[in-house]
Amino acid sequence: MRILLTGASGWIGSASATELIAAGHEVAGLVRSDAGAAKVAALGAEVVRGTLEDLDGLRAAARGVDGVVHLGYVHDFSRMDDAARIDRAAIETFADALAGRGGPLLIASGTLGLARGRVGLERDQADPAVHPRVANGLYTLGLAQRGVRSIVVRFAPTVHGAGDHGFVAMLARIARERSVSAYLGDGANRWPAVHRLDAAALVRRAIDSAAPGTVLHAVAEEGIATRDIATALGTALGLPTAAVAPERAAEHFGWLGAFFGADVPASSAATRAAMDWAPRQPTLCDDIAAGHYPGD
Repeated sequence: MRILLTGASGWIGSASATELIAAGHEVAGLVRSDAGAAKVAALGAEVVRGTLEDLDGLRAAARGVDGVVHLGYVHDFSRMDDAARIDRAAIETFADALAGRGGPLLIASGTLGLARGRVGLERDQADPAVHPRVANGLYTLGLAQRGVRSIVVRFAPTVHGAGDHGFVAMLARIARERSVSAYLGDGANRWPAVHRLDAAALVRRAIDSAAPGTVLHAVAEEGIATRDIATALGTALGLPTAAVAPERAAEHFGWLGAFFGADVPASSAATRAAMDWAPRQPTLCDDIAAGHYPGD
C-alpha cells in the first residue's frame, strides 16, 4: 500500500516509516521543516511538506494514498484543547478522503486514564473528560461505518529507547538537578512502557491486518513500579534513590509529579493475540542501565 504518515520525522513516526518500508509499503511522510524532510528522505520515504493545520494539503495528500497513519500531534500541555481540535480536524479530513475505500486510518492515542484501581484493557474507553484527545479516538472508531478501516493504537506513556526525550528523560534531568532519584510514596504505583521499535512493529502489523474499529495497546511492560524506575535511574546516574511524600510531588517533580504519581497499568494481552505481536526489544530498565538517559 501507499501510506501517508504524519509525524514521520518524530520518535515513533520515523521508526514506523522504517517498518512500513521494510514490509514493502510506500511511505509519504508529512514534514514541516527542512531538517524533518532530510530525515524522512534518508529513511527512504517520499517527502510531503505541510502541517496538520493545512487541511487542503492534508486532503490532497490523503486522496493520493491507500491509507493514513496519523502519528503527528501538537504536544503542548499549555494548549491541550487547541491540540485536540487540530487533531480532530485532521482526522475528519483523512476520513473524508478515505471514506468508502476500505483503506486503513490508524491514529495514535494513549493508555493513561483508562481505568481506576485496575489494569486498563483494550475494551476500556476512557472518559473524554480525562483528556480532550480521547474523544478523537472514539470518533475514529466510528468511521468503520463509513468504509474506513479505522484503528486506534494506544501507546504506553513511555515509549523508550536510545534518544528518548520523553517522561523518563525528564525524570533523569530532575534527578541530576536535585542530586537524588526520587519516587512518590512507597513507589508501588505502576507505569507502562514500550520500546519504540516494538511500537513501530505493532503499527505495521495493524496496517497490514487490523480489522475496522480495532483498538490496540502498544504496551510491552504492563506496569513497572515507579520505585524500580527511580532505582534504575539512580544506579545509572550514580545518585541515591529516595522517597518523596506525595504532597511534595509538584515541589520536587513540577508538573510531571501528577503523572509519575499515578497508578496506570495497561494490558496488551488482547493486542498480542489479535496481531501476533510479541515485543522483543530491551525493557525500560535495560535501556536506563545502558545509559540512554544521562540526564543532561
